[in-house]
Amino acid sequence: MNIVVLVKIVPDIEKVTFNVENGTVDRASAPQEVNPFDLNALEEAVKIKEKVGGRVTAVCMGPPEAKEALKDALARGADRAILLSDKKLAGSDTLATSYALSSAIKKLGEFDLILCGEKATDGDTGQVGAETAEHLGIPHAYYVSLLSIEGEKAVVHSEMEDRLLVMEFPLPMLVSVTKDINTPRLPSLKSKLASRKKEVEVWSAVDIGADETKLGFPGSPTMVYKVTFPTEEGRKGLIFKDTNEGVKGIAKALTFFKA
Repeated sequence: MNIVVLVKIVPDIEKVTFNVENGTVDRASAPQEVNPFDLNALEEAVKIKEKVGGRVTAVCMGPPEAKEALKDALARGADRAILLSDKKLAGSDTLATSYALSSAIKKLGEFDLILCGEKATDGDTGQVGAETAEHLGIPHAYYVSLLSIEGEKAVVHSEMEDRLLVMEFPLPMLVSVTKDINTPRLPSLKSKLASRKKEVEVWSAVDIGADETKLGFPGSPTMVYKVTFPTEEGRKGLIFKDTNEGVKGIAKALTFFKA
């Protein structure tokens, strides 16, 4: 079985800074890592490979520096890692990103299953997986907490708000998994050392045969209008010198918290 895992390299969300002027993430401001949600997708792909055999290919779009972070995907069981890196891809929104990813998957050739995480910690849109599937003309299922491959079909358990949907799809298809589907294994020292020797392939916009008008800023119909940051406020103390005022103040605070 040929499985493709969509992997995004994201900055450490607790250390990253943002460019308020153009509404973008300053990726150079923090260490890069595999999006935590995508680790569940990668783990599920490796589990399927171990059960039925096959090959796992991690596909990522990002800057050249993402090559090092993609080594982690190789250490966790991916057989091949491909990085789409080109200045023409800069500024891509979810539509342009999914178009580039789908173009890369078409270049890969035949596949049986595409897996991705629920969302990315830096964008939080959860749109790229579904849009990639639409570009490829294949079915997709989201919020999947259980996945089983049965011959030429996939059976998924999808958690949608207050209900659980059990659905069956023909392969190939795309599945977006939740963190509940598994617990990603930690790569061993042996696998980490082995991943150092593997190459991360780098593909350009020309390599994937993409229409450049659908990439980057030109191919992105959406843009960030404004970036704001919540302020962190510490505890505020109140001193009441009058007993009656103090009782009223406490009662008001308790009423506020109760609401």
